[in-house]
Amino acid sequence: MQKQFKMPKPVKIANATSIITKTFVNGIIPVIPPAEEEIEDVLNTLGMDKEHIVCAYCGDKCTEWEHFHPLVKDKRPTGYISEIHNLVPSCGPCNQSKGNKHWKTWMLSQAPHSPKTRNIPDIEDRIAKLEDFENKYTLVKLDFEKIVGKEIWEQHWLNCQALHDLMQESQEHSDKLRNIILEFIKK
Repeated sequence: MQKQFKMPKPVKIANATSIITKTFVNGIIPVIPPAEEEIEDVLNTLGMDKEHIVCAYCGDKCTEWEHFHPLVKDKRPTGYISEIHNLVPSCGPCNQSKGNKHWKTWMLSQAPHSPKTRNIPDIEDRIAKLEDFENKYTLVKLDFEKIVGKEIWEQHWLNCQALHDLMQESQEHSDKLRNIILEFIKK
């Protein structure tokens, strides 16, 4: 019976630092809404139309539009933004599995839920369409530090680090509280 039963793992405050970093990056990323014609053009390039939108990676039902090139890599912004030429229709499992990996490397990898792992039959056709998409459009890629200036840029990351430090301090305090509560229960 113990094999079927799994206790929830204790939540660790300090484990959420990647969420904070991602939020600090996403908080500065411009979002450029596309024109209707741009959406139609992207869908056409991917072999779709507005009546038939599926995951560009696997062909399952589209649940979201995913950043083709990641916004965050190594805990810093890549320079890419949220704009139609950096977004492709995706399903949740593909989006979550791909994360911030290069799209083609991920598609052909053994990562959980990758198209190769799931034996998607038309994977080569999907890769060709995504290569056409990538080659057709010029992506916006910005040097954010150059745009805003070194001082304000560094302050943004100092603020992020201050939150990380506070989270670590809070984790230590939380661990003390948990231990005191456990000792009380054992009495």
